[in-house]
Amino acid sequence: MSKEILAIVDTVSNEKQIDRDKVFNALEGALAIAIKKKFDNLEPDIKVEIDRKTGDYSVLRRYLIVDTDGPLANPTREISLEAAKLDDENAVAGDYVCDMIDDNVSLNILDDRITATTVKQVLQQKIREAERQQVIDEFIGSVGKLVIGIVKHASRNEVTLDLGNGAIAVMRRQNMLSRDLFRPSDRVRGILLPIKTDGKGPQLEVSRTSNDFLKELLTTEVPEIGEGQLEIVNVVRDPGFRAKVAIRAKDRRIDPKGACIGMKGSRIKNVSNELCQENIDIIIYDEDISKYVINAMEPAEVKQAIIDKDKKQVLIGVENDEKKYAKAIGSNGQNVRLASALIGDGWHINVMTVDDLENKQNEEKASLVSTFGDILNIDSDFAQALIDARFDTIELVAFSDPKDILNDVEGLDDELVAELQKVAREALKNIQTPSGRQVDASLINLDGLDNADVRALASREIASLEELAECATDDLVDLPEFDREKASSLIMKARNIAWNLDEMNK
Repeated sequence: MSKEILAIVDTVSNEKQIDRDKVFNALEGALAIAIKKKFDNLEPDIKVEIDRKTGDYSVLRRYLIVDTDGPLANPTREISLEAAKLDDENAVAGDYVCDMIDDNVSLNILDDRITATTVKQVLQQKIREAERQQVIDEFIGSVGKLVIGIVKHASRNEVTLDLGNGAIAVMRRQNMLSRDLFRPSDRVRGILLPIKTDGKGPQLEVSRTSNDFLKELLTTEVPEIGEGQLEIVNVVRDPGFRAKVAIRAKDRRIDPKGACIGMKGSRIKNVSNELCQENIDIIIYDEDISKYVINAMEPAEVKQAIIDKDKKQVLIGVENDEKKYAKAIGSNGQNVRLASALIGDGWHINVMTVDDLENKQNEEKASLVSTFGDILNIDSDFAQALIDARFDTIELVAFSDPKDILNDVEGLDDELVAELQKVAREALKNIQTPSGRQVDASLINLDGLDNADVRALASREIASLEELAECATDDLVDLPEFDREKASSLIMKARNIAWNLDEMNK
């Protein structure tokens, strides 16, 4: 029997190129399952140990030691601590007590045809699992890197790739470009995705839509990136159609764009061809957000950019030309959407013509001048002077250093500045709706709302946290400076306070 076991292990190890110890482990597991079936429905915990040199094996029945005074939950697999200490006074809960199985049950087990068949089936399954795991171990270091596979089978929803050395990977429809068309024996490049384990065990998956795939292609095609002279800061893609890549030069003597494009566009063409003619914009990264935004909008020509760093919003002005405006927006908003994503960190870009941008600024200035006049009870010239001096919010007028206002706004004295700030501070406390209702202090002090936001809410007759909590996101998105994210966040904050949601969740 021992010779038969050694022969089985050697044969399987040589044929499958699997380490002998793994084969021994698989065989031990198979024998344990086969022996367990001889106990009918008792389901004992069986452990088989095979001597790696002689092939002799022993069969043990294990009992888990549990510390309990009551009945055992699983008597066929457990033993009480008290009983275990009768044989071994050093026994502790969590350890195992092992008994040798009767030789009549365990010896010459392979002589039983049915049992031998069971061992064979279980062993084959465990060997397949070991083979798969061996492949996974071989490729675990290649996750996130380029791999090349030969198409074994191609269907509409999935392509099976042979990566070599017995490794099989799949590329699902969502990981293929829309214009990808593969046939058996085609060579395919992709990036190896993180290995996932499902009911079938660990599987290798390849993607051609991942941003990292474009990164790896550029790294392969552009030596300066591979050598570290250029750095890829960010990549955004609409896979198969358009991509933007932000590049930063660590060596100032190197032109990032020129190096990536190559002589007569040769380098970028090679990458684009691999991606089914995907248009790739090489964007020069700049620490100055205004310059970076303008670069990110390429190939659009930006004439004006107004940046609000606090709200992370950018207003882009382009020429008053329909074609140039359409180019800046891109097909279905593609260009501006990718530019926003490239900048990242929550930035949002809006594009309009220079004329529209100028009109918008004039309207905002006129509205601000009117608001200042109404709230502070001053004429339009005085209001414009404050705004031009960058005291463009009631809060700034109310709480800035009086000396700053005196120095930056002509025609004022200490007494007038003091009166102006007193009126501004009172105005911050006294916000009313069009119907004359006073806005609650709790709403004014809600985190995330400034004075202009509170006034915008008041214009909709929203004067309390309860009224804000009852709003839907769509009720607020058309207010000045409100977007869906901001509206949703403020409504949830109001509900948490007004409806005591935080207390209910505790």
